[in-house]
Amino acid sequence: MTLSRAFLSAALLLAAITLPEHKATGQIYKIAAMNTRQIQALDLQRTVVVIPGGILEEHGPYLPSYTDGYAIERYTQELANAIAARPGWVVLLFPQIPLGNDPANTIGAKRVFPGSYPVRMATVRAIYMDVANELGDQGFRWIFLVHNHGAPNNQKALNQASDYFHDVYGGAMVNLFGLRPVFECCGTKNKFLSPEARAEEGFTVHAGADEHSQLLLLRPELVAPDYRQAESLTAHNFADHVRIAKAGGWQGYFGAPRFASAAMGAQEFLSSSHKLNEVALQILDGLDCKKIPRYADEMDPLNVAGEQAELDHERVIEKRELDWLKSHNLQ
Repeated sequence: MTLSRAFLSAALLLAAITLPEHKATGQIYKIAAMNTRQIQALDLQRTVVVIPGGILEEHGPYLPSYTDGYAIERYTQELANAIAARPGWVVLLFPQIPLGNDPANTIGAKRVFPGSYPVRMATVRAIYMDVANELGDQGFRWIFLVHNHGAPNNQKALNQASDYFHDVYGGAMVNLFGLRPVFECCGTKNKFLSPEARAEEGFTVHAGADEHSQLLLLRPELVAPDYRQAESLTAHNFADHVRIAKAGGWQGYFGAPRFASAAMGAQEFLSSSHKLNEVALQILDGLDCKKIPRYADEMDPLNVAGEQAELDHERVIEKRELDWLKSHNLQ
């Protein structure tokens, strides 16, 4: 596809994707609005609980801290539509859980950063395990987690909670963005950016041109207009990310936000959403999710950006909390 054709296609996608959001109707229900009779009437073998996640995480001076959450809202909506389009299937939308672990500022060992409000990895795991218990005890068999925050510790927590549900209840709880085919989709920047722009964007894992493009599509009113004047912070590998993030005055992003566009965001969203939905539907059709590679499992030996140091820090925080509880006889 030529560059001009790519932009034309993206413009059409942009027009479609930015239509007013659908409300939960038909075979899509919001569990928060349901009473006990309605929940008890569900066919649990054909009901999929979809739980959108999120994290309040700094995204630099141009994007809101809930950047991931806004994207997850739309991914969840499109996934629900795809499932509900299948005869006999019902989607049960869980309220969004705006909690995650290991924000990007920890790459530079900056534990405190404006806009980041994480919880411990153990907390993320416990939250989803607790929810898994309640859903499993009530007989639900299908749970899809939609949480695109890519920090390995965050993804491992979601994977472990999913494995727990599978082993204890025999159902399928799947961290969809943790699956390699979904996480590694879709190479949109290679189609939209020139070789020079791609070189300037470099290897980026956080708040680069791609995430700025996504928000320009989904919530343009929340993107600071001076992103076009952003200094480029080019990295070639994880070691460069650590070096950049540790520098004094680091503003919380990598790459070249100035190359962002709503058109690129539209193409990326469509491709990623399509892959997410495709894999989810394949799982409902019988694909064994345990056989799909998970990217965080393969990163275990690498400790790519200080994950172990972050876990050590979290243990210090946990001890402080437990010591306080013990001192007040609250354990």
